[in-house]
Amino acid sequence: MAKLESNLNSKNRIGILGGSFDPAHKGHLAISKEAIKKFKLKKIIWAITIKNPLKKKSGTSISDRIRECKKIVKSNNLIKIRFYEKTIKSNKTIDLINFLKKNTKSEIFFLMGADNLINFHKWHKWKLIVKNCNIIVFDRHGYKKKSLNSISFKRLKGENLKFIEFNKVNISSSQLRKI
Repeated sequence: MAKLESNLNSKNRIGILGGSFDPAHKGHLAISKEAIKKFKLKKIIWAITIKNPLKKKSGTSISDRIRECKKIVKSNNLIKIRFYEKTIKSNKTIDLINFLKKNTKSEIFFLMGADNLINFHKWHKWKLIVKNCNIIVFDRHGYKKKSLNSISFKRLKGENLKFIEFNKVNISSSQLRKI
């Protein structure tokens, strides 16, 4: 955990919030703002993917999801909406992190909700993701116990992972799709 807290004054600290954003919501915005403040990030990139490899295909087009993300972010100039899959020819998180590290020379902070930590060990090259960036996990209502007992958390304890108690917005894309 020393890496997370030792370079708080570094100027090139960026956050990545990746996902399908189907749909984007105020919870994404809330954790982005909290991460900027708590970890002194220069910016957050919402890296939108066509399809999360662990979920079914989105019924909403990528252009519509990008447009909705921009509406939620509004004029917050510290949050950037990006689609990298055509540029890096991959939808894998490790490939995005490697691309950004190489091209921005930044310290990377990857943001996720506690629900994603539960299956993080199933992500492509998940151990390399941890070695190449800081993982910031935001607590989500109903997921704390399961995420703290997950394979990922148990194996990563003491590495570049920080669990943030966070219950400000009780909403999820899955819930919104059901409406």
